[in-house]
Amino acid sequence: MNIEQKIKEQIESNDVLLYMKGTPDFPQCGFSAQTAQVLKQVGVPFSYFNILEDQELREELKTYSNWPTYPQLYIKGELVGGCDIIMQMYESGELEKELKSVAGES
Repeated sequence: MNIEQKIKEQIESNDVLLYMKGTPDFPQCGFSAQTAQVLKQVGVPFSYFNILEDQELREELKTYSNWPTYPQLYIKGELVGGCDIIMQMYESGELEKELKSVAGES
C-alpha cells in the first residue's frame, strides 16, 4: 500500500479524523491543541493521527488535501479545514450540529 492509499484508507475508515501534531492529550502545537480541545468539548468521539510520527504521510497529506497546514479535520471523508475554520464552526454551533449528525445524535 502506498502512502496515498494509506491516507485514503484512514480517512474513509474514520467518520471523524483529525490529523494533528501530537495527540489530543499531548498536542505539540497550539493550533492542534485548540482544535482537539474543541472536539473534546463537543463530546463526539473522534480519531486522530499524529503527523509527527510519519514524515512521509505528513508531506503527502498536504498534496492529497491541497491544504498546506495542520491540523486538518475530516468528517465523513471530506476535509472540513484547519483550526480557524473549526473555531468559526464551533462558535456558530455548526461544528456540534455536524458532528452530532455524524454520530447519530440529535
